Amino acid sequence: MSLGSVRSAVQLIAENISKYIVNYKDNIEIMVLTAAIRGHTLIYGPPGAAKTFTAKLFSQLIGLKFSRIQFTPDVLPSDILGAKVIDPKTGELRTVLGPVFANVVLADEINRANPKSLAALLEVMQERQVTIEGDICRLPEPFVVIATLNPIEAHDQELL
Repeated sequence: MSLGSVRSAVQLIAENISKYIVNYKDNIEIMVLTAAIRGHTLIYGPPGAAKTFTAKLFSQLIGLKFSRIQFTPDVLPSDILGAKVIDPKTGELRTVLGPVFANVVLADEINRANPKSLAALLEVMQERQVTIEGDICRLPEPFVVIATLNPIEAHDQELL
């Protein structure tokens, strides 16, 4: 794929999303480019600035499976990655995959995550796989995390 065709694709996606969201063209272009190079994106902005809506439109426009993780201090790594559970009907152990098993994962308000959950997400972002009770589960391709950060809460938590 040539640089010109990549630029055209980025502009087309950004223009289509911009029909619904105003003043986010730069963020949209960054999302598309980072997804193309197998990277991840952090969107920084106040509540109500359409960060979540932008990520959802992005995944819908390019036809990828979307999931959202709303970070709160009580979210556990197993809530993100998945876990082994006992099936009440059969009594057997089965694997339940977490929300990271999507093409586009929105890590909403990542600044609210506890350190263990944040570490689990960062490992997934780097390794592109999850280990659940010794079983290695590969994530779908493409895989991109779009994280949002609320500057008001980040400031309150002295993260800035």
